[in-house]
Amino acid sequence: MGEAFQDREMTIFEHLAELRRRIIIAGLAVLVGMAIAAVFLTWPVIDLLTRPSDVHLQVLRPTETFSVYMKVALVTGAALAMPIIVWQALLFVLPALHQHERRFLLFAVPGVSLSFCLGLVFGFFVVIPAAVRFLAGFGSGYVQVTWSFEEYVSFVSTFLFWVGVVFETPLLMFSLAKLGVVDAEQLGRYWKYALLAAFVIGAIITPTPDPFNQTIVSVPIFLLYELGIILARFA
Repeated sequence: MGEAFQDREMTIFEHLAELRRRIIIAGLAVLVGMAIAAVFLTWPVIDLLTRPSDVHLQVLRPTETFSVYMKVALVTGAALAMPIIVWQALLFVLPALHQHERRFLLFAVPGVSLSFCLGLVFGFFVVIPAAVRFLAGFGSGYVQVTWSFEEYVSFVSTFLFWVGVVFETPLLMFSLAKLGVVDAEQLGRYWKYALLAAFVIGAIITPTPDPFNQTIVSVPIFLLYELGIILARFA
């Protein structure tokens, strides 16, 4: 890693040129990933996203299926290109950091990916099925439940994304403690506010208004905060 992150004075224009080069490489990686996803992975991903649905999905516009297909291909391609995107971001940021900060950041990146994946698994297997059952059953005795294909895929993917982001809370708290921004004692004193914030965040990102599903999301958020306090002690 030696010369790749060697300190060197750069002008603002050199920084902008470097940023432009990193963005171009990341963009090309996304395009390649999107092409691969469009050929091999998009339909399996769509099948996975629609699997929790127990209701009939319908297409309301002539271009809806193609639009959903391309959106899923883009997101899947970005996921495939994520290692390259993260690496390009690191190449741009690391020269400005101290040696110990560089080592910590390189070790933290896999943890971010793992935390996000755990959030996806939790959201897909625990929250989404419960939310779908509630929404599909609510008022079903009075109306015929039929959902738009595009609306459903957008609903599931957006919710899974935010659950994945929330699951990175412990690692974020550990990173802030490691860098000296906060400490475990400070975080522990704010547990009441964290509990309130967990239920507020749960109410915002939960796709249903019932307290049961909101609690399913909010309690793990608070437990993640407590896990972050434990990790901060090791920092």
